[in-house]
Amino acid sequence: MHQAYQLAQQAACEDEVPVGAVLVHQNTLLSVGYNQREKRQEALAHAEILALQEASRELKTWRLLETTLVVTLEPCLMCLAACQQARISTVVYGALDPKAGALSLGYGFHQDVKLNHRFQVEYFPYPPAARILSDFFKKKRKKALDSQK
Repeated sequence: MHQAYQLAQQAACEDEVPVGAVLVHQNTLLSVGYNQREKRQEALAHAEILALQEASRELKTWRLLETTLVVTLEPCLMCLAACQQARISTVVYGALDPKAGALSLGYGFHQDVKLNHRFQVEYFPYPPAARILSDFFKKKRKKALDSQK
């Protein structure tokens, strides 16, 4: 989780929503990603998606079997679906996202028996991940208020 958090810090330094992700297989780092939606002007440039894409390119397969995605923030619907499509085994996240997190919103399809692949999801509370997000959005709100004056 610490490596994912370092990537979240990098995202914050680039004025991106501070979310970082790492993909591992048997304690070996396969790929990393951090939010780059503003930089790339791409709606899909979430940390999780970028980490999955990088691993697929490196391994030359979209099937990322027996891998674990560690991400600082609870995945959104798109990212949770991407994990299902990539056939990963486990997602571990460090901060809840009650406004956009798939699980918080009640979309636990990672265990839906109607789908052809299921995987584990684990919440591993990591206070620095929640704090960096909170601080980031406080600064954004303050900046918005200051610009209205």
